[in-house]
Amino acid sequence: MAITVSPQLAAETSTPSAVSTAPVTKLAARHSALVRVTHWITTICFLALLLTGIEIVISHPRFYWGETGTNLTTALFQLPIPSSRRLVPTGYGYVLPDQNGWSRALHFEAAWIAVLTGLLYVISGLLTRHFRKNLLPGRADVSWRALLTRFTKHLRFERPSEAEASSYNVFQRLTYLFVIFVLFPLVIWSGLAMSLGFASAFPWSVTLLGGRQSARTIHFFVSLALVLFLFVHVAMVCLAGFWSRTGAMITGRTATRKEHA
Repeated sequence: MAITVSPQLAAETSTPSAVSTAPVTKLAARHSALVRVTHWITTICFLALLLTGIEIVISHPRFYWGETGTNLTTALFQLPIPSSRRLVPTGYGYVLPDQNGWSRALHFEAAWIAVLTGLLYVISGLLTRHFRKNLLPGRADVSWRALLTRFTKHLRFERPSEAEASSYNVFQRLTYLFVIFVLFPLVIWSGLAMSLGFASAFPWSVTLLGGRQSARTIHFFVSLALVLFLFVHVAMVCLAGFWSRTGAMITGRTATRKEHA
């Protein structure tokens, strides 16, 4: 006895279901709550320090090396900008508005908030092995071939794949470690060395830097390095997907696509 099958039923049994083949978007854990909170607090503090730091530099855009430096001292170098104080010789016939008062006060407050936030982040990262698991690169990642491959991709502005975007690449890991354990401690040290109270309590910390004016010059260049890091960091976030990366730093989760078997 022949069994007839309708064309519609045959099509349904021979064609895979669209639901079974469509990729499913899932939310995967990306950043812990502490990492997110300390990230945004540090971001706000950094912007405040950058703004107030510019105002402080404008009040005296001359830099020296050694213990002392005044208007009558030969400068190591001078920024080609006018000052906010008439007694500072800049070569300009006018001065900018003096915002040095509130700038120093806010700079000091933002710096201490950033220091305490950074200490909390570092202590937590050591206890939870965050640095070892997420930032310390493996031996295979620091080989010349791996470094050259990654560097070539950066030169071509290649957007990372979903698998690559789920973790930090070797250059990101090395850069973050350098910023966290070298640049940030150095900018804090050089900043404290300019304080008369800190210098009187720990004179050796100022001597190692070459003097208070040397500390100011070092502080300036380290700050420039941090600003450069900020621009590169934002550029890499935009390359990897600005909204997805920013959302992950806010919610702690990132969307991943998984194909059905």
